[in-house]
Formats: sequence, C-alpha cells, structure tokens
Amino acid sequence: MKDASHHISGNIEKEPIANDSLASAELKSEMIELQMSMAHLELTVERLDQVIARQDKDIQTLQRQLQLIYNQMQSQNQGDGIAPFDVLADKPPHY
Repeated sequence: MKDASHHISGNIEKEPIANDSLASAELKSEMIELQMSMAHLELTVERLDQVIARQDKDIQTLQRQLQLIYNQMQSQNQGDGIAPFDVLADKPPHY
C-alpha cells in the first residue's frame, strides 16, 4: 500500500509540473505571435506615415500651383477686361 500511495502522490506532483511547462510553452508561443503582430503593425504604421508625408508634400505643391494659376488668371482678366467664365451661366447650347 505504501508503494501504491507513494506512486500516486508522485504522479500528482509531476502532473502540475507538466501542466506548468505546457502552459509556459503556450504563453511563449502566444508572446511570439503577439510580437510578430506588433512588428507587422509597426511596419504598417511606418509605411502609412510615409504615404501621408508624401501626400502632404504633393498637396502643398498642388496648392502652390493652383495659386499660381489663379494669380495668372486674375492678372489676365484684369488686363483684358474679360469676365471670368461661369460654368453654370455659360453652358454651350448642346447641354
């Protein structure tokens, strides 16, 4: 009987250790997966930041170009005395 009870208690003690090591392995696996996901998200954010910076630069360039065109049109209209084109009022007859 002593041998059987000793054998049973020995198995009980080993089981939690096995469960702990299994849980530890699962936690490590989950941690690695989270780290990989975070690295992917950081890369995505960095790429999006680069896109936003480029788009901001493009918008600023387009705004400057539009301002130059507007200024040219204003100076031409003032010099020639021509009224600006109104899309709604000056529709061609085929519309």
